[in-house]
Amino acid sequence: MTESFFQSFILLLLVTDPFGNVPLFVSTLRQVAPERRNLVVVRECLIAFALLLAFMFIGKPFLEALQLSEVSLRIGGGVILFLIALRMVFPQPGGIFGSSEHGSAEPLIVPLAIPALAGPSALVTVLLFSSQATMALWLYVAVISLVAVVWLLVLLSAERLQRVLGDAVMTAVERLMGLILTAIAIEMLLGGTREYIHSL
Repeated sequence: MTESFFQSFILLLLVTDPFGNVPLFVSTLRQVAPERRNLVVVRECLIAFALLLAFMFIGKPFLEALQLSEVSLRIGGGVILFLIALRMVFPQPGGIFGSSEHGSAEPLIVPLAIPALAGPSALVTVLLFSSQATMALWLYVAVISLVAVVWLLVLLSAERLQRVLGDAVMTAVERLMGLILTAIAIEMLLGGTREYIHSL
């Protein structure tokens, strides 16, 4: 159980990629008054946390309503994670989610909560958690909560991290996380493919 908890934590942490989101948060919050930046970070993290938590509880009914199998979800999730991982290993000018237009000085939900933290890959990951259910549901809730704490710790100190470590180190960390995520995505694809072949 400890191993499954740790694996789930690492997977969700890699998928949401708080370190890779540091430059996005810093550039987006540059337009926000300094005294409100921490409040905005906490608010966006809470919104993303609530969304992931909601997907955790509606995961199985959602899959059943769409008549989706766990195999198709694992293969589809693996493909999405692989594409995200590629963009982490080979950074794009607009970041792993592409560039976004901000209509107002203070961001709300987009692009920080969604898709930076609770993006498609993170939503697919928590859907996988709820569909596989290799642990008790409250342990998955604990995983999401722990990941959200890491978001807060990293993103509340985003400006300081970028200033101290520099862009080169932040890029190196993101590429390393992307490499690990690539291996996880391939493992998901292989596992889903094996299950599909056995079901034929």
